[in-house]
Amino acid sequence: MRKIIIQEFITLDGVMQAPGGPDEDTESGFEYGGWTAPYFHDADQEANTIMGKWMKPADLLLGRKTFDIFAAYWPKHADLWPGVMDVTKYCVSTTLDTSEWQNSVFLKNVDDIKKLKESGDADLQVIGSGNLVQTLLKHDLVDEMRLMTFPITLGTGKHLFEEGTIAAAFTLGESLVASNGVIFASYKRAGDVKTGTVGE
Repeated sequence: MRKIIIQEFITLDGVMQAPGGPDEDTESGFEYGGWTAPYFHDADQEANTIMGKWMKPADLLLGRKTFDIFAAYWPKHADLWPGVMDVTKYCVSTTLDTSEWQNSVFLKNVDDIKKLKESGDADLQVIGSGNLVQTLLKHDLVDEMRLMTFPITLGTGKHLFEEGTIAAAFTLGESLVASNGVIFASYKRAGDVKTGTVGE
């Protein structure tokens, strides 16, 4: 069975919208696009080993908006992400069913995602794709989260965890804290949430 791995840039208050640039996603009047930029170079240099592992070629599972952004960008910059043109790109969309981006496959719904998850053993990596992430969390389809948390709050924007996220426990895998405060950490699914009383 394939693992579904979510990989996201987030703020301290959980915002994931438009980390890469001002025009990446301005939906709902979002004004802070590119909020990772002031931190990215230094943090990326320090986290080179972890990021090397996280960015190894893997099939991509993307929502429609992220797919469109990637399809327009990566074919022209494939040297920056070796292997991205060769992996299969699965796009979840009710309206799109064709693309010039090579190795693209289109899924329609949660049942299609479940069938894909059960179809082999190659990991599926989810990047961006906010609406898709909400669906995956709601249906307990996330095996691992790789989060890069930046030391800022924005107070507005799309959040990684919205209503519908189920209660779930995770264990910490690899982690690193960069000198500029960016935290790189992976969390693997670990069953149900347990409760108790502190001190007893």
